[in-house]
This record gives sequence, C-alpha cells and structure tokens, in this order.
Amino acid sequence: MSTISNEAGPRPIGFTAPSGIDRAAHHRLDEAWLAAAWSHPTTRVFVVSGGQALVDDTPDGRTELVMTPSFEAPLTETHRYFLGTDAGGVSYFALQKDSLPGRMDQSARPAGLREAGLLLDARDAALMAHAVALENWQRLHRFCSRCGERTVIAAAGHVRRCPACGAEHYPRTDPAVIMLVTDEHDRALLGRQVHWPEGRFSTLAGFVEPGESIEQSVVREVYEEAGVTVGEVRYVASQPWPFPSSLMLGFTARATSSEIEVDGDEIEEARWFSREELRAAFESGEVLPPYGISIATHLIETWYGRPLPRPGAAG
Repeated sequence: MSTISNEAGPRPIGFTAPSGIDRAAHHRLDEAWLAAAWSHPTTRVFVVSGGQALVDDTPDGRTELVMTPSFEAPLTETHRYFLGTDAGGVSYFALQKDSLPGRMDQSARPAGLREAGLLLDARDAALMAHAVALENWQRLHRFCSRCGERTVIAAAGHVRRCPACGAEHYPRTDPAVIMLVTDEHDRALLGRQVHWPEGRFSTLAGFVEPGESIEQSVVREVYEEAGVTVGEVRYVASQPWPFPSSLMLGFTARATSSEIEVDGDEIEEARWFSREELRAAFESGEVLPPYGISIATHLIETWYGRPLPRPGAAG
C-alpha cells in the first residue's frame, strides 16, 4: 500500500471556521433590544435576494460582503433578520428583498454562496450562509402547514407564527450523509452524478431517511448508489450546506465488497481510485476535482494526503 506524506494537510471545510460571530439567540425575542441594535451607528446590514448578496473586491486582493450602516439600508417592513454580534459589539442584520440594490460606483457584484464561500473570510461567509438559509426558508414556508393560513415572521427572522391556530414553525435543516468509502487496498470510491459535467467525480452522498440513524444512512446510500456494501463507519466532521437547507455529516466507511453497480438514477458512473490513479486522472484532466467549498474535498484530501492536484498541475 502506497502512502503520500501529508505536506500541507487537507484544506479547511467551508463555513466551519470560527467566525467571531455570536448568534445571540437570547436577543431575538427582545424587541426593544433589537430596535436599539438596529439604530446603533456601528450596526452593519447587507441585502440577500435569491440566494445572492453583493460582494466587492478590495485593492489588497480580498473579497468582502457589501455592508452598510442601518440608516443607509433599503427599507423593509418585516424581512429583517438579526444574525448576531461580534466581540466588538457590532450587530449584523440581513434584509430580504426581491432584488439586490445597485451601487453607484459599480464595483460590487452579486454572488451566490458557491462562489462567495470560497472568497469571503470566515466572518462574512458565516453571515452570508446564515442569511441565505433564512431567506430560502422564509420564501418557501409562508403558510402554516397545520391550517394553511399565512404566517408572520417572529424572533428576528428565526420563527414563523400562525395567527390563526397559534402554531410556530422553525427553519428547516435536512441532515445528509457524505462519505469517502475505501476498500481493502485503500482505494477510494468516487462517483459522478448524472447531472454533473463529464469527468466530475466526488464522494457519494444522500439524505437521511425518517427513522434511520446516520450510520444506517451511510450503509444504505452507498449500496443504493454504487452497489457496494460497507461495514465500519466513522464520523469525521459536519458542514452547514445552505443549498438550500442541508447539514452535511461527513464520514469514512470501509467497503466489504468491491463490485460496483451504479443505480443510473443519481449516479451515472463510479470508480475505485488508488492515489496514483487519482493523481494522474486529475493532472490529465480526465477527472475534475469536486467543488472546493464542499466537505467532499476535505474527505478526499484527508485520504489522499495533500491538496488535490488541479488539471495541468505537476505531480
């Protein structure tokens, strides 16, 4: 079995680095405190619309969220979400609007999380992920699932209440498992979803079903998607994945069979890769790496032993 020294280690998992933001959930029901925080001159606000926010590239090469003082923010009657405070006492809010505001200097641009999450620092990435997840939930859950009446926003954007039957509804998070499967030869099992570009391979993944443990979900999903049975399952790490409302639970799993039979519905192709085979495939461009923001990259790089080569890179 060949090994590769861990020269740089796997890259960090997106949206999980310490952000310095305290969500301060105990303030969400305190209307007086929220009003004071909103009117404070240090408060910073940004707009989210359709999963996007405005970002700006700074002269020193950084990318940051476009935030303004609250008195410069667009008006909104109800869709104002309190996201938390930092160690300096600055409060952060997001406004949900039908469209993003324009900028006089034309230097800002709209960006979604898949792009911005790779560019923003930990604070801005965490704020944007929180806001995008709330916006999506708010847009899709405007009516009470118990009685059908329109609900109203409460708790600074983190609850919807039904004025008719009194039901309270909370943001939805769907648990999903994502796993790097290895066999007795320490090869990694990677698959390509049917809607991905030709050559794009990544780890297998799927949603946890009702009444199922996360370990059972790993076993079931690997067998359903690739026809491979697994035994030992070990938890690695988690990642918020607001695309639109998931929590990715990362695992490694040891295969007890090696014959592959893809389902054809979700997975079009799956292959076993040794480290040398994966390196050569990436370098030649035959295989495209997974998106860098995903925990899949972390799982593969932990096994691989170093950051994944990119097409055209030298060994």
